[in-house]
Amino acid sequence: MSLWDAIWSGLAGVLTWPAFGLMLLTIPIGLIFGIIPGMGGNMGLALLIPFTFGMKPLEGFAFLLGMHTVVHTGGSIPAILFDTPGTGPNAATCIEGFPMAQKGEAGRALGAALTSSMLGGIIGAIFMALIIPVLRPVVLAFGPPEFFMLAMMGLAFISLMSGKSLLKGLMAGGMGLIISFVGMDPQTGIVRFSFGLLQLMDGINIVTIVVGLFALAEVIDMAIKGGTIAHTKSADIKGTGVWQGIKDTFTHWWLVIRTSIIGGIIGFIPGLGGDAAAFICYGHALQTSKRKEEFGKGCVEGVIGVDAAHNAKEGGALIPTLAFGVPGSSGMAILLGAFMILGVSPGKEMFTQNLNLVFSMVWILVIANIIAVILCLPFAGPLSKITFLRTSVMIPFILVCGILGSYLTTSRISDIIITAIFGLIGYGMKRFDYARGPLILGIVLGKIAENALHISLNLYGLKFIFRPIAFIILVITLGTVLYPAYKEHMKKKLAEEGR
Repeated sequence: MSLWDAIWSGLAGVLTWPAFGLMLLTIPIGLIFGIIPGMGGNMGLALLIPFTFGMKPLEGFAFLLGMHTVVHTGGSIPAILFDTPGTGPNAATCIEGFPMAQKGEAGRALGAALTSSMLGGIIGAIFMALIIPVLRPVVLAFGPPEFFMLAMMGLAFISLMSGKSLLKGLMAGGMGLIISFVGMDPQTGIVRFSFGLLQLMDGINIVTIVVGLFALAEVIDMAIKGGTIAHTKSADIKGTGVWQGIKDTFTHWWLVIRTSIIGGIIGFIPGLGGDAAAFICYGHALQTSKRKEEFGKGCVEGVIGVDAAHNAKEGGALIPTLAFGVPGSSGMAILLGAFMILGVSPGKEMFTQNLNLVFSMVWILVIANIIAVILCLPFAGPLSKITFLRTSVMIPFILVCGILGSYLTTSRISDIIITAIFGLIGYGMKRFDYARGPLILGIVLGKIAENALHISLNLYGLKFIFRPIAFIILVITLGTVLYPAYKEHMKKKLAEEGR
C-alpha cells in the first residue's frame, strides 16, 4: 500500500461506523476525566481497555485514543477557573490561566486554552505523520546523555520563571529538586529523605503535590480574603472574552506552531513526559515574548504555549510506541496492553502491513481534538461566570475535588495529609511572593536529570558532554541563559552612552 493510499484509507476507516461512533462516545468521557483532578488519561485508559475485547483494531484504537487525546483539554478548565489542574501538565496552565481568571478574563483564557489545545493536537498529529519515514535513527540517537541535557535545558528556564526575584525562584527550584530526590535512589536502592515513613519510599506523587501547591493554597487564600475569584469584571461577564481568546490564539500562530513542535519532539523522546513538555514550552513562551513583564500576572501567551504543547505531545508519544514498542509516555505504556488485546504488534509490522492503521491513529488525534473543542467552546462563556460567584460557595467544591483527586491517584490516605502540607507550603509561597512554577519544574525534571546523569557517567564518564546531540543541547541551554543577560547588559550600556 502506498503512502497516500494509507493516508486516505486511514481517514475512511475512522469515519466509518462503528469506529466513529465509539470515538464520539469516549471524547466526552475523556473531557470529564480531565476536568476531575487526579483522574486523568491513564486511569481512563485502564478503565476502558477491558471494553475493547472483541473489537477490531481500528474500533479499539478509536475507542481508546478518542478518550486519551482530549484529557488535557478538559484539564485546562479547572486549572483556569479554580487553580486546580485536572492533570499534571495542566499545572503549567495554572501559572497564567488562574491570574487571568482573577482579572475577570476567565472566558478569554478558556477560549485561548481550548483553541490552542485543538491546534496543538492537530500539529502534533501532522508532526507524527511527517516523521514516520525517518523514525529509527532519530529515536536511537537519544540516550541518557541527551535526556540529561534536555532536563538541564528545562531547569534553565527556572531563571525566566522566577518573577521579580531570581533568588526566590532559584530557592523554589532547589526545593523542587530536593523533593524529587525523596524515595528510593534509582541506582543504589537506598531510601532517601523518607524520615522513616513507608509512605515516602516510592517518592511523592506529582498530582498530590500539584493539588496541594495550587488548589489547596488557593482555597486557604480564598477563605482568608473572601469575595470572588475574579477581582474585576471584564468583557467576560458578557461572554465575549471567549472569542477574544480564540482571536489571541490565531494572533500568536507562530508561538502555537513552535510550542507544538517542541511538545511533539518531547513526546517523541521516551521518558520525558507531558509535565516536562508543558513547563519547557511555558519557559519558551516567556523567553520569546515581547511582554515578559506580564508573565505571572495573567498573560495569554503563557496559556497558549502550554496548551498547544501538551496536546501536541500525544502525537509525538505515539511514534516510538508504534515503531519500537517503547512507550513515549505512561499513557502509551498502558495503551501497549491494548495492542495485545487487539492482536496488533508494534514495530516493523505496523509500518508495512498496518500502515493504514497508523494513519487512522493520526486522523483520530486530529478529529478528536476538533470535536472536543466544538463540545467545550459553547460552555466556556457560562463557565467563566463561575469566577464571579462568592468564594464561600466555591471553596467546598474545590476542596472536595482536590482531596478526591489526590486520593484517587494512589488510594492512600497519607497522600491527603501530604496534600494538606503542600497546601500550606503553597500558601506560604504565594503570601511571600515565591513563584510556584520553578518548584514544580524542579520536581518534574529532577528525577529525569538524576537518573540520566548516573547512567551517563557510568557509561561514558565526563565524555558524555561531548556526544554530538548532547553538546548541541548544552550550547542551546547556555545560549538560553546567557543571551538575555547579554541583551540586558547591552541595553544598559546603550542607555549610559545616550546620557
